[in-house]
Amino acid sequence: MSRLDSFIARMKAQRDCLNFLKPAIDALPGPILEVGLGNGRTYDHLRDLFPGRDIFVFERKVAAHPDCIPPDNRLFLGEASESIPRAAASLGATAALIHTDLGTGDHQANVAMGKWLGPALDALAAKGSYVLANQALDVARWQRQPDPPGVPEGRYFLYRVG
Repeated sequence: MSRLDSFIARMKAQRDCLNFLKPAIDALPGPILEVGLGNGRTYDHLRDLFPGRDIFVFERKVAAHPDCIPPDNRLFLGEASESIPRAAASLGATAALIHTDLGTGDHQANVAMGKWLGPALDALAAKGSYVLANQALDVARWQRQPDPPGVPEGRYFLYRVG
């Protein structure tokens, strides 16, 4: 599969997972967290799916399309390893949905990141909330959920927080 085809498949799976989760998230209180703004495509989709909902975004350095940049009071800037704990101290475990699509092309670096990322995100996740990740995350109180219809196995990882 070419890199372009892989990117398109990842974006389609991401969209399908978020759309699948919408009814469940609508029934939960709390903000939505987008970990990794990138160029803002997913943030834009989240705003469409959940109008009027607080959406907090984490990004090292903003380089998104100008229409897809969150307000300053909804943006946690800096390295995720520092901004996520800072957000946990501010927001607490209140998130209804956490979406993360962090990573590099280096599998070993992604595995190492996953070891601290899951526990860090857990400090933001409300009981009964959902976590959608582009990589497997191992957190004791999270239960892996079945893949939504049409999403290839292992493309995305959906968890329910116990």
